[in-house]
Amino acid sequence: MKTKSIKLNAVLNGFRSVLNILFPIITFPYVSRVLLVKGIGIYNFSNSIVSYFLLIAGLGINTYAIREGARLRDNRSKITQFANQVFTINIWSTGLAYLLLFICLIVFSRLHSYLSCILIFSLQILFTTIGTEWIYQIYEDYSYITIRSIVFQIISLILLFIFVRSPQDYLKYAAITVFSTVGSNVLNFIHARQYCHIHLVWRFNWKVHLGPIIILFFASVANMIYVNSDITLLGLMKSNYLVGIYSVSSKIYQIVKTLISAILIVTVPRLAMLFGKQRMKEYKSILVKLNNVLVLLALPASTGLFMLAREVVLIISGSKYLRAVNSLQILCFAYIFSILAWILSDCVLIPAKREKYVLRSMSASAVLNIVINLLLIPSWNENAAAFSTVLAEMCMFIVNYHYAKDLVKDVFVSKTLLRTFISSIIGCIGIVVVCILCNFGFQSLIIKTIFSVVLSVIMYGTILILLKNRFAIAMLNRARIILKDKF
Repeated sequence: MKTKSIKLNAVLNGFRSVLNILFPIITFPYVSRVLLVKGIGIYNFSNSIVSYFLLIAGLGINTYAIREGARLRDNRSKITQFANQVFTINIWSTGLAYLLLFICLIVFSRLHSYLSCILIFSLQILFTTIGTEWIYQIYEDYSYITIRSIVFQIISLILLFIFVRSPQDYLKYAAITVFSTVGSNVLNFIHARQYCHIHLVWRFNWKVHLGPIIILFFASVANMIYVNSDITLLGLMKSNYLVGIYSVSSKIYQIVKTLISAILIVTVPRLAMLFGKQRMKEYKSILVKLNNVLVLLALPASTGLFMLAREVVLIISGSKYLRAVNSLQILCFAYIFSILAWILSDCVLIPAKREKYVLRSMSASAVLNIVINLLLIPSWNENAAAFSTVLAEMCMFIVNYHYAKDLVKDVFVSKTLLRTFISSIIGCIGIVVVCILCNFGFQSLIIKTIFSVVLSVIMYGTILILLKNRFAIAMLNRARIILKDKF
């Protein structure tokens, strides 16, 4: 099988991530004005209910399938057998999710008024399973995934402006949302035949797969608790106003994190394949590059966002949300720990079949996050939620490293990574200087932000090149080659 370019996949996945971010940014202002508070409330509540059953249906199958399937992808017979077994388990978990959903709809009378909207959103459960997107990630087919996403999101955008015209159209909006996210999954199922023919099977050793899948499922549950506990506790202990403030800073934090991690996500199948085949020299070579490149991206991103937090909040949400600046600046300190912890879990521990340690680290982080929130929210409000996130990300990194150091200590404790950290920190000092000068030099919010970003990128890149950072130079040379080929 022809090996696909990690750089190209990273660009494609990054572009897809940007689209997934831009779609709600474009649609939400329109929808919130049309559907009004009640319609948006029904929509969001129904969607949140179904999200729990999506988690049950998914189990830990996506992560498990990528790890195990990447080892088998060069053998069509074995990958077909494996895919059929995993798909069968996923169908059973989907059936269980629907059974539990219907029981809840019958038992809890409060859900009856949301029945139609919940049932529309519940289509995501089936179509996500049928979509078998893990097959495309196993084979690193990000071009197909990206093109598919663009087409269906454009169609959904057109449908939104045609059919969602009044407060009563929240069901149409729910249907369009489902179409935009999983509408292409039937095509996925058909298109997957170029890799393997998927169908249900009945006789196989379920226990081989269920053990690690269940562990990864509970890790996902711990991660959901960890991600959602900030806002949940803030809402229970304080007010909807503070939840709204923190939601803005948390959303901005997640957007930047998603963009930074685009290269990480596409590297996981390649690393899983190399580790599974014990090609450790190639595995560590890619891991070294991944670590250094992500450090070079995470540190300036966190520094730039810290310096421009006020401008970013004003541009995205307006002056009513200026209070979110402090919590956003606190969250900036979490990026480096978050990215490194993510590398250790998805690129080291899971390929090494140490998913039980990932469960431990996520559980420890979730517990720490909840405890810190309970202790500090009464006095620190939304800033406590941000601070707990930083500590939780740090905890996850420390625990993951403890369980992975025997495999990758030479990668994480190396002169190469130390030099990258030092050169990146010096470059970040340049970013701070640029942002301060732009703050004094420009009055216009938009012009100040644009010049701050552009000049910071130039300053940071120049400093890295002057310090002869080989990873920055390699990225620059690669960019020159691409531009030369195109022009």
